[in-house]
Amino acid sequence: MKKTYSFALGITLSLALLMAACGGADEKKANKRPNILFIMSDDHAYQAISAYSDKLIETPNIDRIAKEGMLFSNASVTNSICAPSRAVILTGKHSHLNGKIDNNFPFDTTQMTFPQLLQQAGYQTAMFGKLHFGNNPKGFDEFKILPGQGSYYNPDFITKKDGKITLTGYVTDLITDMTLDWLKTEREEDKPFFMMYLHKAPHREWLPALRHLPEYTKRNFPEPETLYDDYEGRGTAAKTAEMNLRKHMFFAGDSKIYPEVVKELGLDKKGDINGFEREVGRLNPEQRAEWDKYYKPITADFKERYQKGMDDRALMAWRYQRYMQDYLGSIAAVDEGVGQVLDYLKESGLDENTIVVYTSDQGFYLGEHGWFDKRFVYEESFRTPLLVRWPGVIKPGRVNTQMVQNLDFAPTLLTAAGVKVPDDMQGESLVPLFEGKTGNFREAAYYHYYEYPGVHAAKRHYAIVTEEYKLIHFYYDIDEWELYDRKKDPNEMKNVYNDPAYADVKAKLHKDLDVLRVKYKDSKELDQKYIEMSGKKK
Repeated sequence: MKKTYSFALGITLSLALLMAACGGADEKKANKRPNILFIMSDDHAYQAISAYSDKLIETPNIDRIAKEGMLFSNASVTNSICAPSRAVILTGKHSHLNGKIDNNFPFDTTQMTFPQLLQQAGYQTAMFGKLHFGNNPKGFDEFKILPGQGSYYNPDFITKKDGKITLTGYVTDLITDMTLDWLKTEREEDKPFFMMYLHKAPHREWLPALRHLPEYTKRNFPEPETLYDDYEGRGTAAKTAEMNLRKHMFFAGDSKIYPEVVKELGLDKKGDINGFEREVGRLNPEQRAEWDKYYKPITADFKERYQKGMDDRALMAWRYQRYMQDYLGSIAAVDEGVGQVLDYLKESGLDENTIVVYTSDQGFYLGEHGWFDKRFVYEESFRTPLLVRWPGVIKPGRVNTQMVQNLDFAPTLLTAAGVKVPDDMQGESLVPLFEGKTGNFREAAYYHYYEYPGVHAAKRHYAIVTEEYKLIHFYYDIDEWELYDRKKDPNEMKNVYNDPAYADVKAKLHKDLDVLRVKYKDSKELDQKYIEMSGKKK
């Protein structure tokens, strides 16, 4: 695995040093190494960024990063669930090595993270927003993070200096304000900075800023072609997962139908009412009055429709629209915040020497296959948005199709900063791709999901994914293989594992998967170890 600096990067850094020597007190020349702004949202599907597709929403500010830099059309994650994905990003190691295999297992705090290495190398570091695990992130001079999942309205924050605080306002706006305030008032001009600007949105339960309710609660969105999927042609895992919009989404917490109506209609499920009250209950009286202006009519309309009679298809259609209105509405504030931060970088001149990364901790289903949530290695969950801007290194408007993963973020940013990449990191630097080198980067990606039995009942599985095919092994309480042709069947509607026409492909993928498991130090023994450690023996 290459861990060396590229020639072009060396030239870039050398030029920066020369400019600093000749430029006196000019700050943008004095920063010999690039600043790094790492922006990540939670569960932001690539389908909901207009640089990828404008069918659902316009995100002009996030799109600016792609227009001025590079969009990765085939980026993916190694384990599509919140906390494990973040642990992979921080350590540059797969879940089975960093210990954070699911949202319940503890993170191995002895692991070295790339922010620690940047801090040790002289970077000023800060984190604002959602980390999801732990309350004292390592390697940061300053942080204000949400406890656990955090709240959308009037949220609590854990801070390095002031302990736990509660702020009035909308979480996305507050995280943006913290980021801007730090850049304007706390940044040390004689040091490069590394900033993690981490949004909670658009994580479930998808609560938009009050200012976006008038628009988004009235909009209608195109349905995905697989919304009414019956899972024929797939295996047990797809058929038994509990993430169907019509069957498994909560009416109160998710669709915002008022609890008393949910109870009256006999639609209450365990945990549903608590989800509603946990989020909506944080609104102050003035905020709640504004919120009620939009959701009371929605509740009244649904009650009337439901009592008159809604068949399964009508209910699915209604639930999809309600889901999209809130999910996409919560993204609107994210895009606005990104725009504010990008504007400040430009106004201050920092943009010329700042790498800007926008990504999500994983993909998300927006009604495809009738689903919400993530977890599976199926396409919409596996793929994640990745847009990167680096003036002087990345030419504007580039699109890259290589099989990059969140595993690569740590070695990439360390390389960009001129910091040695630890030998035990498993990712690869993306800097050669930034520089336009088109040689094959990764022939196949490895994926492993562990949180089963658990929420949404997505079975344990591991997989190999190439640009053309995807081979998956579901295990634990089943032993099933699935094979998909990503080119001919992009919606993954037909498992061709037992199709004789794919016999040679299947045989090669099995061999390649075995090689990947060894390369990344995963094994049957580790599979069993984590099953036993989680207390989920069959």
